[in-house]
Amino acid sequence: MHNFLSKLFGKKEPEIFSLSMGAVPAWLNEREKAARSALLSETGETQKKIKDAILNLQQITNTVAQAEQNEVIHPKLRSIAKNSLPQFVRAMNASLAKELPGDVEEFYPAAVECLKSCLNSTKGQGRYLQAVFPEEMKAVKSGIDAIGREINEITKSLGRYRKEKNLIDSALALHTALQDISGDIRKAEDKDNRIALRITEMTDRIAGIEKELAAFPADERAAEVTVLKTALLDAENRRDAAIRTNAALSMTASHVFRKAEKIAARQKRLSEVSILRNVMELLSDHRVPDTGDLAAALAAACPVAERMIAAEEITLKNKEERAVFSDTKLFSTDICASCANLGLLEESCGIAEEKMISHPLLVRVHSLEREKTQLETMLGKDNQARVELKEWLLKTQEKIPDLNEELTKKIGEMVGGGVQLQIDDQRLA
Repeated sequence: MHNFLSKLFGKKEPEIFSLSMGAVPAWLNEREKAARSALLSETGETQKKIKDAILNLQQITNTVAQAEQNEVIHPKLRSIAKNSLPQFVRAMNASLAKELPGDVEEFYPAAVECLKSCLNSTKGQGRYLQAVFPEEMKAVKSGIDAIGREINEITKSLGRYRKEKNLIDSALALHTALQDISGDIRKAEDKDNRIALRITEMTDRIAGIEKELAAFPADERAAEVTVLKTALLDAENRRDAAIRTNAALSMTASHVFRKAEKIAARQKRLSEVSILRNVMELLSDHRVPDTGDLAAALAAACPVAERMIAAEEITLKNKEERAVFSDTKLFSTDICASCANLGLLEESCGIAEEKMISHPLLVRVHSLEREKTQLETMLGKDNQARVELKEWLLKTQEKIPDLNEELTKKIGEMVGGGVQLQIDDQRLA
Protein backbone atom coordinates (compact mmCIF):
# COMPACT_ATOMS: atom_id res chain seq x y z
CA MET A 1 0.00 0.00 0.00
CA HIS A 2 2.86 2.35 0.93
CA ASN A 3 4.64 1.65 -2.33
CA PHE A 4 1.42 2.25 -4.24
CA LEU A 5 0.89 5.66 -2.59
CA SER A 6 4.53 6.58 -3.19
CA LYS A 7 4.22 5.82 -6.87
CA LEU A 8 0.89 7.64 -7.06
CA PHE A 9 1.94 10.89 -5.40
CA GLY A 10 5.69 10.70 -5.84
CA LYS A 11 8.35 12.00 -3.45
CA LYS A 12 7.87 15.63 -2.54
CA GLU A 13 10.95 17.68 -3.43
CA PRO A 14 12.13 20.19 -0.77
CA GLU A 15 11.28 23.79 -1.56
CA ILE A 16 14.14 26.01 -2.66
CA PHE A 17 14.28 29.52 -1.21
CA SER A 18 15.02 31.98 -4.02
CA LEU A 19 16.46 35.44 -3.44
CA SER A 20 18.10 37.99 -5.73
CA MET A 21 21.47 39.45 -4.74
CA GLY A 22 20.04 42.97 -4.79
CA ALA A 23 17.29 42.01 -2.33
CA VAL A 24 19.66 40.48 0.23
CA PRO A 25 20.20 43.60 2.42
CA ALA A 26 16.46 44.33 2.72
CA TRP A 27 15.73 40.66 3.43
CA LEU A 28 18.43 40.54 6.11
CA ASN A 29 17.09 43.75 7.65
CA GLU A 30 13.60 42.25 7.88
CA ARG A 31 15.10 39.07 9.26
CA GLU A 32 16.89 41.02 11.98
CA LYS A 33 13.71 42.93 12.86
CA ALA A 34 11.81 39.66 13.14
CA ALA A 35 14.55 38.11 15.31
CA ARG A 36 14.59 41.18 17.55
CA SER A 37 10.82 41.16 17.80
CA ALA A 38 10.85 37.46 18.71
CA LEU A 39 13.51 38.09 21.37
CA LEU A 40 11.50 40.89 22.97
CA SER A 41 8.35 38.81 22.80
CA GLU A 42 10.01 35.81 24.40
CA THR A 43 11.83 37.73 27.13
CA GLY A 44 9.37 40.47 28.07
CA GLU A 45 7.40 38.36 30.53
CA THR A 46 10.58 36.67 31.77
CA GLN A 47 12.17 40.03 32.58
CA LYS A 48 9.07 40.89 34.64
CA LYS A 49 9.30 37.55 36.47
CA ILE A 50 12.97 38.20 37.29
CA LYS A 51 12.16 41.63 38.70
CA ASP A 52 9.34 40.13 40.76
CA ALA A 53 11.67 37.37 41.93
CA ILE A 54 14.23 39.97 43.00
CA LEU A 55 11.57 41.85 44.97
CA ASN A 56 10.53 38.57 46.59
CA LEU A 57 14.15 37.80 47.47
CA GLN A 58 14.48 41.25 49.01
CA GLN A 59 11.50 40.49 51.24
CA ILE A 60 12.98 37.12 52.17
CA THR A 61 16.28 38.81 53.01
CA ASN A 62 14.49 41.31 55.24
CA THR A 63 12.73 38.40 56.94
CA VAL A 64 16.10 36.80 57.63
CA ALA A 65 17.27 40.11 59.10
CA GLN A 66 14.37 40.08 61.58
CA ALA A 67 14.47 36.35 62.39
CA GLU A 68 15.01 35.18 65.97
CA GLN A 69 17.77 32.76 66.81
CA ASN A 70 17.11 29.29 68.21
CA GLU A 71 18.14 29.28 71.87
CA VAL A 72 19.29 25.65 71.74
CA ILE A 73 22.07 26.48 69.29
CA HIS A 74 25.60 26.55 70.68
CA PRO A 75 26.52 30.01 71.99
CA LYS A 76 29.62 30.19 69.79
CA LEU A 77 27.52 29.48 66.71
CA ARG A 78 25.00 32.12 67.77
CA SER A 79 27.87 34.61 68.14
CA ILE A 80 29.15 33.87 64.65
CA ALA A 81 25.64 34.17 63.21
CA LYS A 82 25.11 37.44 65.06
CA ASN A 83 28.18 38.95 63.39
CA SER A 84 27.52 37.42 59.95
CA LEU A 85 23.85 38.34 59.68
CA PRO A 86 24.27 42.13 59.20
CA GLN A 87 27.02 41.59 56.64
CA PHE A 88 24.93 39.05 54.74
CA VAL A 89 21.85 41.30 54.70
CA ARG A 90 23.89 44.33 53.54
CA ALA A 91 25.53 42.33 50.74
CA MET A 92 22.22 40.84 49.59
CA ASN A 93 20.41 44.18 49.63
CA ALA A 94 23.30 45.86 47.77
CA SER A 95 23.05 43.23 45.02
CA LEU A 96 19.24 43.25 44.86
CA ALA A 97 18.91 47.04 44.93
CA LYS A 98 20.76 47.61 41.65
CA GLU A 99 18.39 48.81 38.94
CA LEU A 100 18.16 46.52 35.90
CA PRO A 101 18.22 48.15 32.39
CA GLY A 102 15.18 47.87 30.15
CA ASP A 103 16.97 46.56 27.05
CA VAL A 104 17.14 42.78 27.25
CA GLU A 105 20.78 42.59 26.07
CA GLU A 106 21.76 44.95 28.87
CA PHE A 107 19.24 43.47 31.29
CA TYR A 108 20.65 39.97 30.93
CA PRO A 109 24.28 40.58 32.10
CA ALA A 110 23.01 42.84 34.89
CA ALA A 111 20.63 40.11 36.09
CA VAL A 112 23.40 37.49 35.86
CA GLU A 113 25.68 39.73 37.90
CA CYS A 114 22.92 40.17 40.51
CA LEU A 115 22.49 36.39 40.69
CA LYS A 116 26.25 35.80 41.04
CA SER A 117 26.50 38.38 43.80
CA CYS A 118 23.62 36.74 45.71
CA LEU A 119 25.20 33.30 45.32
CA ASN A 120 28.52 34.66 46.54
CA SER A 121 26.78 36.16 49.57
CA THR A 122 25.15 32.84 50.47
CA LYS A 123 28.46 31.03 50.06
CA GLY A 124 30.23 33.71 52.05
CA GLN A 125 28.58 35.14 55.17
CA GLY A 126 25.42 33.13 54.42
CA ARG A 127 27.07 29.79 55.12
CA TYR A 128 27.36 30.71 58.80
CA LEU A 129 23.59 31.32 58.93
CA GLN A 130 22.49 27.89 57.65
CA ALA A 131 22.45 26.26 61.07
CA VAL A 132 20.97 29.29 62.86
CA PHE A 133 18.24 30.16 60.33
CA PRO A 134 17.68 26.97 58.33
CA GLU A 135 14.17 27.77 57.13
CA GLU A 136 14.95 31.38 56.26
CA MET A 137 18.13 30.46 54.38
CA LYS A 138 16.21 27.72 52.58
CA ALA A 139 13.78 30.43 51.46
CA VAL A 140 16.75 32.56 50.31
CA LYS A 141 18.07 29.65 48.24
CA SER A 142 14.60 29.12 46.77
CA GLY A 143 14.38 32.82 45.86
CA ILE A 144 17.80 32.71 44.18
CA ASP A 145 16.82 29.55 42.29
CA ALA A 146 13.69 31.32 41.02
CA ILE A 147 15.84 34.09 39.56
CA GLY A 148 18.23 31.54 38.05
CA ARG A 149 15.41 29.61 36.34
CA GLU A 150 14.11 32.74 34.64
CA ILE A 151 17.62 33.80 33.65
CA ASN A 152 18.05 30.39 32.03
CA GLU A 153 14.99 31.10 29.89
CA ILE A 154 16.50 34.39 28.73
CA THR A 155 19.79 32.56 28.07
CA LYS A 156 17.99 30.28 25.63
CA SER A 157 16.22 33.15 23.88
CA LEU A 158 19.37 35.26 23.67
CA GLY A 159 21.31 32.25 22.35
CA ARG A 160 18.81 31.80 19.52
CA TYR A 161 18.79 35.53 18.80
CA ARG A 162 22.58 35.87 18.85
CA LYS A 163 23.01 32.86 16.60
CA GLU A 164 20.57 34.42 14.14
CA LYS A 165 22.23 37.84 14.53
CA ASN A 166 25.67 36.36 13.87
CA LEU A 167 24.35 34.70 10.71
CA ILE A 168 22.74 37.97 9.62
CA ASP A 169 25.91 39.98 10.31
CA SER A 170 28.08 37.40 8.52
CA ALA A 171 25.74 37.35 5.52
CA LEU A 172 25.64 41.15 5.39
CA ALA A 173 29.46 41.31 5.58
CA LEU A 174 29.71 38.78 2.72
CA HIS A 175 27.16 40.75 0.66
CA THR A 176 29.05 43.99 1.35
CA ALA A 177 32.32 42.33 0.31
CA LEU A 178 30.72 41.18 -2.94
CA GLN A 179 29.31 44.65 -3.60
CA ASP A 180 32.71 46.20 -2.89
CA ILE A 181 34.29 43.77 -5.32
CA SER A 182 31.69 44.65 -7.93
CA GLY A 183 32.40 48.36 -7.43
CA ASP A 184 36.16 47.79 -7.60
CA ILE A 185 35.79 45.72 -10.76
CA ARG A 186 33.66 48.44 -12.35
CA LYS A 187 36.28 51.07 -11.50
CA ALA A 188 39.02 48.79 -12.84
CA GLU A 189 37.08 48.22 -16.06
CA ASP A 190 36.56 51.96 -16.47
CA LYS A 191 40.26 52.55 -15.86
CA ASP A 192 41.18 49.80 -18.33
CA ASN A 193 38.92 51.39 -20.95
CA ARG A 194 40.56 54.78 -20.43
CA ILE A 195 44.03 53.24 -20.69
CA ALA A 196 43.02 51.29 -23.81
CA LEU A 197 41.77 54.51 -25.40
CA ARG A 198 45.05 56.28 -24.56
CA ILE A 199 47.04 53.36 -25.96
CA THR A 200 45.08 53.51 -29.22
CA GLU A 201 45.58 57.27 -29.48
CA MET A 202 49.33 57.02 -28.75
CA THR A 203 49.81 54.09 -31.12
CA ASP A 204 48.06 55.99 -33.89
CA ARG A 205 50.11 59.10 -33.17
CA ILE A 206 53.41 57.15 -33.20
CA ALA A 207 52.44 55.59 -36.53
CA GLY A 208 51.68 59.08 -37.87
CA ILE A 209 55.06 60.39 -36.67
CA GLU A 210 56.92 57.47 -38.25
CA LYS A 211 55.12 58.09 -41.52
CA GLU A 212 56.02 61.78 -41.43
CA LEU A 213 59.67 61.01 -40.57
CA ALA A 214 59.87 58.47 -43.38
CA ALA A 215 58.74 61.17 -45.86
CA PHE A 216 61.47 63.69 -44.93
CA PRO A 217 64.23 62.33 -47.23
CA ALA A 218 61.98 63.16 -50.18
CA ASP A 219 61.36 66.69 -48.94
CA GLU A 220 62.78 69.36 -51.27
CA ARG A 221 64.46 71.03 -48.28
CA ALA A 222 66.51 67.90 -47.55
CA ALA A 223 69.20 69.10 -50.01
CA GLU A 224 69.59 72.29 -47.97
CA VAL A 225 70.12 70.22 -44.84
CA THR A 226 72.77 68.13 -46.63
CA VAL A 227 74.68 71.27 -47.58
CA LEU A 228 74.54 72.53 -44.01
CA LYS A 229 75.70 69.14 -42.66
CA THR A 230 78.64 69.17 -45.11
CA ALA A 231 79.59 72.68 -44.06
CA LEU A 232 79.47 71.67 -40.39
CA LEU A 233 81.57 68.57 -41.06
CA ASP A 234 84.21 70.64 -42.88
CA ALA A 235 84.32 73.15 -40.03
CA GLU A 236 84.66 70.36 -37.47
CA ASN A 237 87.47 68.72 -39.46
CA ARG A 238 89.42 72.00 -39.59
CA ARG A 239 88.80 72.56 -35.88
CA ASP A 240 89.88 69.01 -34.98
CA ALA A 241 93.11 69.41 -37.00
CA ALA A 242 93.82 72.66 -35.17
CA ILE A 243 93.10 70.95 -31.82
CA ARG A 244 95.64 68.22 -32.61
CA THR A 245 98.29 70.78 -33.59
CA ASN A 246 97.62 72.88 -30.51
CA ALA A 247 97.59 69.81 -28.25
CA ALA A 248 100.95 68.63 -29.60
CA LEU A 249 102.54 72.02 -28.84
CA SER A 250 100.87 72.28 -25.41
CA MET A 251 101.79 68.76 -24.32
CA THR A 252 105.43 69.17 -25.34
CA ALA A 253 105.82 72.41 -23.37
CA SER A 254 103.75 71.12 -20.39
CA HIS A 255 105.98 68.06 -20.08
CA VAL A 256 109.06 70.27 -19.61
CA PHE A 257 107.23 72.76 -17.37
CA ARG A 258 106.09 69.84 -15.13
CA LYS A 259 109.72 68.79 -14.66
CA ALA A 260 110.62 72.39 -13.86
CA GLU A 261 107.75 72.64 -11.33
CA LYS A 262 109.01 69.55 -9.45
CA ILE A 263 112.56 70.95 -9.32
CA ALA A 264 111.31 74.34 -8.09
CA ALA A 265 109.25 72.59 -5.41
CA ARG A 266 112.30 70.67 -4.20
CA GLN A 267 114.32 73.90 -4.16
CA LYS A 268 111.46 75.61 -2.28
CA ARG A 269 111.15 78.35 -4.90
CA LEU A 270 107.47 78.91 -4.25
CA SER A 271 107.06 81.86 -6.63
CA GLU A 272 108.47 79.77 -9.48
CA VAL A 273 106.14 76.85 -8.54
CA SER A 274 103.17 79.24 -8.79
CA ILE A 275 104.34 80.59 -12.19
CA LEU A 276 104.86 77.10 -13.63
CA ARG A 277 101.51 75.76 -12.34
CA ASN A 278 99.71 78.75 -13.84
CA VAL A 279 101.12 78.17 -17.32
CA MET A 280 100.44 74.40 -17.13
CA GLU A 281 96.81 75.04 -16.18
CA LEU A 282 96.37 77.36 -19.17
CA LEU A 283 98.02 74.87 -21.55
CA SER A 284 95.97 71.89 -20.28
CA ASP A 285 92.59 73.62 -19.97
CA HIS A 286 89.96 72.10 -22.26
CA ARG A 287 88.83 75.62 -23.07
CA VAL A 288 90.81 77.78 -25.46
CA PRO A 289 92.84 80.15 -23.24
CA ASP A 290 92.94 83.91 -23.67
CA THR A 291 95.99 84.63 -25.85
CA GLY A 292 97.00 87.62 -23.74
CA ASP A 293 96.92 85.57 -20.52
CA LEU A 294 98.79 82.72 -22.21
CA ALA A 295 101.51 85.02 -23.63
CA ALA A 296 102.06 86.58 -20.18
CA ALA A 297 102.19 83.19 -18.48
CA LEU A 298 104.69 81.86 -21.04
CA ALA A 299 106.82 85.00 -20.71
CA ALA A 300 107.07 84.33 -16.96
CA ALA A 301 107.52 80.56 -17.12
CA CYS A 302 109.88 80.08 -20.07
CA PRO A 303 112.88 81.85 -18.43
CA VAL A 304 112.52 79.59 -15.38
CA ALA A 305 112.60 76.45 -17.54
CA GLU A 306 115.42 77.84 -19.70
CA ARG A 307 117.55 78.54 -16.61
CA MET A 308 117.06 74.95 -15.41
CA ILE A 309 117.86 73.59 -18.89
CA ALA A 310 121.04 75.73 -19.02
CA ALA A 311 122.00 74.48 -15.54
CA GLU A 312 121.45 70.92 -16.82
CA GLU A 313 118.80 70.40 -14.13
CA ILE A 314 116.40 69.50 -16.97
CA THR A 315 117.44 67.38 -19.95
CA LEU A 316 115.40 67.79 -23.13
CA LYS A 317 114.47 64.32 -24.36
CA ASN A 318 113.43 64.79 -27.98
CA LYS A 319 113.55 67.12 -30.95
CA GLU A 320 110.09 68.52 -30.22
CA GLU A 321 111.17 69.71 -26.76
CA ARG A 322 114.40 71.09 -28.16
CA ALA A 323 112.46 72.90 -30.92
CA VAL A 324 110.18 74.57 -28.36
CA PHE A 325 112.86 75.68 -25.92
CA SER A 326 115.49 76.61 -28.54
CA ASP A 327 113.31 79.67 -29.34
CA THR A 328 110.62 80.20 -26.65
CA LYS A 329 109.55 83.54 -28.16
CA LEU A 330 108.74 81.84 -31.44
CA PHE A 331 106.96 79.05 -29.53
CA SER A 332 104.91 81.61 -27.61
CA THR A 333 103.98 83.35 -30.85
CA ASP A 334 103.06 80.03 -32.54
CA ILE A 335 100.92 78.62 -29.73
CA CYS A 336 99.13 81.93 -29.13
CA ALA A 337 98.40 82.09 -32.87
CA SER A 338 97.25 78.45 -32.72
CA CYS A 339 94.90 79.26 -29.81
CA ALA A 340 93.51 82.30 -31.61
CA ASN A 341 92.92 80.22 -34.75
CA LEU A 342 91.36 77.45 -32.69
CA GLY A 343 88.99 79.96 -31.09
CA LEU A 344 87.92 81.19 -34.54
CA LEU A 345 87.38 77.61 -35.74
CA GLU A 346 85.33 76.77 -32.62
CA GLU A 347 83.17 79.81 -33.32
CA SER A 348 82.87 78.78 -36.96
CA CYS A 349 81.71 75.31 -35.89
CA GLY A 350 79.14 76.85 -33.54
CA ILE A 351 77.76 79.03 -36.31
CA ALA A 352 77.61 76.10 -38.76
CA GLU A 353 75.92 73.88 -36.18
CA GLU A 354 73.38 76.56 -35.29
CA LYS A 355 72.52 77.05 -38.95
CA MET A 356 72.00 73.34 -39.37
CA ILE A 357 69.94 72.61 -36.24
CA SER A 358 67.79 75.73 -36.78
CA HIS A 359 66.79 74.64 -40.26
CA PRO A 360 62.97 74.22 -40.27
CA LEU A 361 63.18 70.66 -41.58
CA LEU A 362 65.54 69.50 -38.81
CA VAL A 363 63.62 71.44 -36.18
CA ARG A 364 60.54 69.48 -37.22
CA VAL A 365 62.44 66.16 -37.25
CA HIS A 366 63.85 66.71 -33.77
CA SER A 367 60.46 67.79 -32.45
CA LEU A 368 58.83 64.65 -33.85
CA GLU A 369 61.58 62.40 -32.50
CA ARG A 370 61.24 63.89 -29.01
CA GLU A 371 57.48 63.47 -29.15
CA LYS A 372 57.86 59.87 -30.33
CA THR A 373 60.28 59.08 -27.48
CA GLN A 374 57.89 60.55 -24.92
CA LEU A 375 54.93 58.68 -26.39
CA GLU A 376 56.84 55.39 -26.42
CA THR A 377 57.73 55.85 -22.74
CA MET A 378 54.11 56.59 -21.85
CA LEU A 379 52.93 53.69 -24.00
CA GLY A 380 55.22 51.28 -22.18
CA LYS A 381 53.89 52.44 -18.79
CA ASP A 382 50.27 52.14 -19.92
CA ASN A 383 50.81 48.67 -21.36
CA GLN A 384 52.38 47.59 -18.05
CA ALA A 385 49.48 49.17 -16.16
CA ARG A 386 47.02 47.12 -18.21
CA VAL A 387 48.94 43.93 -17.49
CA GLU A 388 48.89 44.66 -13.74
CA LEU A 389 45.21 45.63 -13.90
CA LYS A 390 44.27 42.38 -15.63
CA GLU A 391 46.25 40.39 -13.05
CA TRP A 392 44.40 42.20 -10.26
CA LEU A 393 41.04 41.57 -11.95
CA LEU A 394 41.82 37.86 -12.30
CA LYS A 395 42.78 37.51 -8.61
CA THR A 396 39.76 39.53 -7.50
CA GLN A 397 37.30 37.55 -9.63
CA GLU A 398 38.69 34.32 -8.17
CA LYS A 399 37.30 35.38 -4.78
CA ILE A 400 33.70 35.71 -6.03
CA PRO A 401 32.62 32.02 -6.20
CA ASP A 402 33.72 31.33 -2.61
CA LEU A 403 31.98 34.47 -1.34
CA ASN A 404 28.78 33.57 -3.22
CA GLU A 405 28.90 30.05 -1.88
CA GLU A 406 29.46 31.24 1.69
CA LEU A 407 26.63 33.78 1.42
CA THR A 408 24.28 31.10 0.08
CA LYS A 409 25.30 28.82 2.95
CA LYS A 410 24.61 31.51 5.58
CA ILE A 411 21.17 32.26 4.15
CA GLY A 412 20.50 28.50 3.97
CA GLU A 413 21.28 28.18 7.68
CA MET A 414 18.75 30.94 8.37
CA VAL A 415 15.89 29.54 6.27
CA GLY A 416 16.71 25.92 7.11
CA GLY A 417 16.78 24.64 3.55
CA GLY A 418 18.13 25.00 0.05
CA VAL A 419 18.78 28.49 -1.34
CA GLN A 420 19.02 29.77 -4.88
CA LEU A 421 20.84 33.10 -4.96
CA GLN A 422 20.01 34.97 -8.15
CA ILE A 423 23.00 37.00 -9.34
CA ASP A 424 21.65 40.24 -10.84
CA ASP A 425 25.13 41.77 -11.26
CA GLN A 426 27.05 40.19 -14.12
CA ARG A 427 30.37 41.15 -12.49
CA LEU A 428 29.53 38.76 -9.65
CA ALA A 429 28.31 35.90 -11.82
